[in-house]
Order: sequence, then C-alpha cells, then structure tokens
Amino acid sequence: MENGAAKAHIDTVCWPDEFPYAPDVAISVARSDSHIAVMYRVYGLDLRADAMEDNGPVWEDSCCEFFVSDPSDGTYYNFEMNCIGTLLASKRKSREDFRLFQTEELAQIIRHSSLDRKKMDRSDEIFIWQTAVCIPFSLIGAGEGSLPASLRANFYKCADKTAHPHFLSWNPVEVPHPDFHRPEYFGKLIF
Repeated sequence: MENGAAKAHIDTVCWPDEFPYAPDVAISVARSDSHIAVMYRVYGLDLRADAMEDNGPVWEDSCCEFFVSDPSDGTYYNFEMNCIGTLLASKRKSREDFRLFQTEELAQIIRHSSLDRKKMDRSDEIFIWQTAVCIPFSLIGAGEGSLPASLRANFYKCADKTAHPHFLSWNPVEVPHPDFHRPEYFGKLIF
C-alpha cells in the first residue's frame, strides 16, 4: 500500500454550515487480480468505538466508509468500518432497500485496525489511527476474467455520535442533509 497504491484525501466537508469539523483523512487504494484494498489514515479529534458486532451502527462511531457500484446491475455496496474494525457491509438499491452481508461473506473481507479491539469514547484529544479493508472483487459483482477497468465509488469519513460530528467525502455529495447513500455522486476509480 505504501509503494504502489493510489493516494488521495477525503477532504470535502459536505455540510459545512451544520457540521464544519474536518479531521485530516488520507486514503490509499490498490488492487490485485482478486481484491481491492483501501487503507485510511485519520488524524483528528475524538475517538469513539461502541459497535462491537458486525452490521451494527458503526457510522455512529469514528468510521471510514467505501461505497462502490456493482459494474453489472446498477446496485451498489457499502463497506463501513469503525476505528476498531467492526464492519457493516451490504448490497443496496437504495438507503432503504438492501441486503446485509452474511457471516460467511463478511469472513472473506480482510480487515485491519491500528487500535485495540475495545469500546472507547474519548473526546477533545488528538488521535492518529488507521484502518484497512481488502475486499474480494467477487463480493462486488466482478470476478476473475471480468475485472473492470474502472469502478464508480466514493470514500467517506463520519462520526455521528462523537463530540465533533462530521461528514466528509472524497467526491462531493451535493444534497441538503447528510446522506452518503447517493451513487449519483460517486467518482470514477480507474485501474
């Protein structure tokens, strides 16, 4: 990830009037023939991890998210992971119409966190942490021999229930209220 990955920042403050705080968030993205890997580095205030069970409310914690369109059917996937590695993953037609990943699907996703796996809620301190996911292409509608040259995706950083709630994106989301479930605002990843 350090040498061969593409690098960018999640630095668009989507709703600055209501949620002006913006931690410094860098991403690295790489792919192999079978997986896409995303690593997040976060430098900012607050550290919250309350969701311990997969497919729980990780977006309320210090959370990094990767949304990607299925190249074959117009749906999209969301992969949301809190700072200690708890993951929510689903296939979606919309925010309301979705299917959560089952245990055997979640087990195929490699995860990493620089933090210990324990509950925490600390505020008004500066923290540096990182998380990473490595997702098989087969879980997002692509497989060996049919890997796309590009994907439509977006990367997010949020923390709904921290002392400094925030909603940042890589590609701007231009709607009046916080809502990352907007594939029409995905950007293009070229491999």
